[in-house]
Amino acid sequence: MKEEYKIGVESIDEQHKKLFELADKAYMLLKDAFSLDKYDKIVEIVEELKEYTIFHFKSEEEYMESINYKRLFTQKIEHEKFIKSLDDIDLRHLDQNQDDSLVKMLNFLNEWLTEHILGNDKLIGQ
Repeated sequence: MKEEYKIGVESIDEQHKKLFELADKAYMLLKDAFSLDKYDKIVEIVEELKEYTIFHFKSEEEYMESINYKRLFTQKIEHEKFIKSLDDIDLRHLDQNQDDSLVKMLNFLNEWLTEHILGNDKLIGQ
């Protein structure tokens, strides 16, 4: 994970690193020319992402509560939107358009991680 994404809270930085690793896992699957039917692996990544973000968001929110972080409510709303986006993934569409679905997922993850970490989470460590 690039230095610019570190917020200065070691546990949260480690968790963000794991989120980037999951995005990288999706990217590597997209580039895997030998894997023709990627559906099961995509579903596995989506499930792992869901489970990990729920854990991460809970951990991050507990930390924010412990320091009386003023923007906690806003963060919770952003976290809920992210999880809802994962819940709303249409698995039938995903199966029919696997590479396209991976590209959309990667764009979503990249945009969200970049904007959320740099725009919101960076403020936690200050």
